Amino acid sequence: MIKNTGGSDVTEAGEIGHNVSFREAFWIWVKVAIYSFDGPAGQIAVMHKLLVEQKRWISENRFLHAMNYTMFLPGPEAQQLTIYIGWLLHKAKGGIVAGVLFVIPGFASILALSILYAMYGQVPVVIALFFGLKAAVLAVVVEAVLRIGRRAIKNVLMVNVSAIAFGAIFFFQIPFPIIIIAAGVCGYIGSKVAPETFVVINQQEVIDIETEGTAPVISSGFRHHTQPSTSRALKVAATWLTIWFAPLLILIPILGFNSVYVTEAIFFSQTAVVTFGGAYAVLAYIAQQAVQTYGWLAPGEMLDGLGMAETTPGPLIQVVQFVGFMGAYRNPEPFKPLVAGVIGSFITAWFTYAPCFLWIFLGAPYIEYFRGHESLTGALSTITAAVVGVILNLAVWFALHVLFGTLNERSAYGVHLLIPEFATLNVAALLISVGAFGALFRFKRGMLRTLAAATIVGMCYQFFLG
Repeated sequence: MIKNTGGSDVTEAGEIGHNVSFREAFWIWVKVAIYSFDGPAGQIAVMHKLLVEQKRWISENRFLHAMNYTMFLPGPEAQQLTIYIGWLLHKAKGGIVAGVLFVIPGFASILALSILYAMYGQVPVVIALFFGLKAAVLAVVVEAVLRIGRRAIKNVLMVNVSAIAFGAIFFFQIPFPIIIIAAGVCGYIGSKVAPETFVVINQQEVIDIETEGTAPVISSGFRHHTQPSTSRALKVAATWLTIWFAPLLILIPILGFNSVYVTEAIFFSQTAVVTFGGAYAVLAYIAQQAVQTYGWLAPGEMLDGLGMAETTPGPLIQVVQFVGFMGAYRNPEPFKPLVAGVIGSFITAWFTYAPCFLWIFLGAPYIEYFRGHESLTGALSTITAAVVGVILNLAVWFALHVLFGTLNERSAYGVHLLIPEFATLNVAALLISVGAFGALFRFKRGMLRTLAAATIVGMCYQFFLG
């Protein structure tokens, strides 16, 4: 045996051994799941504190590397980060346990809230509860535009990319996946022509800052199971593609291709592939399809679901579970509505999260191998800039539906507009949104505290002044 600088035993085969038991890791992943409030930033901060600072299971450098990988994969980055680190520690079973545990608290919470919403959604208390919450969620989305924009918008070209993406989805209703693909192609080509302009996100800007004390379990070395190989990749792809699509192959002959359950399975499989940039980026696409194409939700209900996801543990993309529940609840055949809603929740969660395991188990070794590749970084930089425009579209779409009682739709020459009637402006909702934005952005208050305060203010307004 020889020792590596990270404090782990390295065999001649290159596999690092460690003394972190699977049982100990299990309970840490439970703790991560329970504490996973405040969106991806807060969730990642919890993992960093537990895994890097307290347990010293992974070095700062390796943690940030893993985080960068998951930022550029489709799907919820915080959940995928748990899968990645669980995989590093205990191979596939570690990744599966970490990823599944991360989702369970949020799934149970959203399911309970969805049932209450479906059964009592028109009760005055529920309406009052969501009035302030929706207004505050608008502020959260605006804050997300600014936060992600600071990271992605580095020059005039990236400003233009964001503006074009916003115009494409807001005025012309071009589907989100097409915008992302086009941005990636432009970034890939641009990185070869003008790399100094297109390569604006440098993944190599990571410094291994170790704190004093015990050396981390996983530092600069590599475990044997992290090394890419064709045979391993084929086995992983076959296994997880089967896991991903097996329920769909069961649903089609039993319920029919046109049933809402099959439609949800196919739709959320598609969104799982294009959720680059986090949940905020794809919510506009999901809202557009759920409201306008399928009729599963009314415009305001998407905000209600987002409010649920913001105030419960787990990934923000968990809001899709609410969408799946309501879609099946309102199209329940051949089941009773509540049973249908529960089935819709499970279907949506399965087809949202199963791909995440495929991306990590299949792609992580290759993503690490190509880390720092200029053309790939150029494509990802441009995609991230386009995502800012898409999230801005989400903010504007939410703002129109939260702040105005009446919207008029106009379409001409392929351009689609939503024109508000300013006489229907809800001043109370506007003031709550501005206050929530100030709390988040100016005074740096936590998201849960801000949303709770906005909810209380909204309820007081509805009961005493509304």
